[in-house]
Amino acid sequence: MPQFKPLLLAAGTALMLGLTPLASHAAEDQLSAQLEAARQEGSIWTAFALNRHLNPFKLDIDVEDGEATLSGKVESEVQKELAEQVALSIEGIDAVDNRIEVAGEAAEGNPPGLVQRLEDASLAATVKSKLLWNSNTRGLDIQVKSETGNITLSGHAQTPAAKELAGQLAANTDGVREVFNHLSISTADSSGSEVQTTLNEARENISDGWITSKVKASFLYSRNLDALNISVNTDDGLVSLRGSVLSSAEKRLAVEIARNIRGVKGVDADALRISS
Repeated sequence: MPQFKPLLLAAGTALMLGLTPLASHAAEDQLSAQLEAARQEGSIWTAFALNRHLNPFKLDIDVEDGEATLSGKVESEVQKELAEQVALSIEGIDAVDNRIEVAGEAAEGNPPGLVQRLEDASLAATVKSKLLWNSNTRGLDIQVKSETGNITLSGHAQTPAAKELAGQLAANTDGVREVFNHLSISTADSSGSEVQTTLNEARENISDGWITSKVKASFLYSRNLDALNISVNTDDGLVSLRGSVLSSAEKRLAVEIARNIRGVKGVDADALRISS
């Protein structure tokens, strides 16, 4: 509530003054853990898709802190156990919560082919990474699922604007056909969350190399931007863009994408020219 905001700010300031180095490492560790979980989910998806005993089935995967939660349906206990063992074979997966159901008709219908399953796994990991890299969505509780190029977002956002931005980031990803934005709005603790997000941003010490790599990757993932002729350089959080784009709209998009990457203090696009 508004009357508590000064207290939250005071407490946050005290934390920043006393725990800045530790908090910085904690924030970076949290981001690394989230990105590693996204990578592990993609690896499990790929392993399932490449396994002829498992690729006929639609199995859902969620990874958190080295534990993979598996759900869906297979036709036998042997297949259920196989899925668990395949997940455990992925580097960094220490435990499996196997919620897969055994149902004799689990493989009926027309499941996606191997290529499509691999594309969906990659697409979901890409969208999740973009949400984690973006300074306005990285703290949100969002789950990403991809099915034949259609992205479903579920979880919670603090504001309608944050929900809309998450949907736009997903929709602007190359390969995404349609986005089903099922994020619910949770404003009960929005004041405290806003303060915490501000504190986290202030505590983090994000390297220029990290920023450059994420800006470049975000450019490449964008469906509305030809990134091959754009060079990116970062100096103390200031991103400089050089090269050429096809239109003023592409230039505005490039600047917007770069500006919203975590750790970016400003964007200089004076040297990014528009091809005639």
